[in-house]
Amino acid sequence: MPEVLLEREGDLATVTLSNPERLNALTLAMWERLGEIVRSLDADEGLRCIVLKGAGEKAFAAGADIAEFSSVRANARQAKDYGERIAGTMHAIRDCRHPIVAAIRGACVGGGLELASQCDLRVCGASSKFGVPIKNLGLVVAYDEMAGLIALAGRAVALEILLEGRVFGAEEALAKGLVHRVVPDERVEEEAYAAARRIAEGAPLVARWHKKFARRLADPRPLSEAEYAESYACFDTADFREGVAAFLARRKPDFKGR
Repeated sequence: MPEVLLEREGDLATVTLSNPERLNALTLAMWERLGEIVRSLDADEGLRCIVLKGAGEKAFAAGADIAEFSSVRANARQAKDYGERIAGTMHAIRDCRHPIVAAIRGACVGGGLELASQCDLRVCGASSKFGVPIKNLGLVVAYDEMAGLIALAGRAVALEILLEGRVFGAEEALAKGLVHRVVPDERVEEEAYAAARRIAEGAPLVARWHKKFARRLADPRPLSEAEYAESYACFDTADFREGVAAFLARRKPDFKGR
């Protein structure tokens, strides 16, 4: 049964897209459940990092489940409602205060690539495949979905991906800026969790601020005085004092997130 699974181990959470018989294609129910899970994790004070992956070894996600389009995306009115639900999940991933690492094995195409574009780090296997070949369906990428691709790879690359509809390999994805690193297929999860642990070992408030500041700097409006002042708020935290004390004592810091 298509589903989205959640596991928690200490301060790391794993979210798995599970529809392996259809290359983890996302049903509407899966899109909505993914959004619910990410929003619940966003509110979890004890969490420090999330790993998002697909079930099995053949796919991260092969986009939306086309088999259900006749019932949930059969006309413009239905498609608008569907798209707004997808956008809600994409925004939940983008805006989650905890860093999210995408562990990509196999196919990462269509909505799968759009999902990955909302994550903070992307690690893929050497045989992974990427692309958004929806021109062959007569299907348009909506504004919310296109925004993630443009923010990640720029307008020129996003248009190349969408206009050609070509599926390409991991090294090209790396060159286009779609992924951060390429590793042997069997090492994808190992490297993704290693990255997640490195993130979790840092001061969690700092990771959350860095995400917030990077998102804000994508907005062309000038920073307010309050926003500018927030970039110095870390100096009033217990974690800052702990980090400095640990550095001077040559020991590992014990950050508490306060």
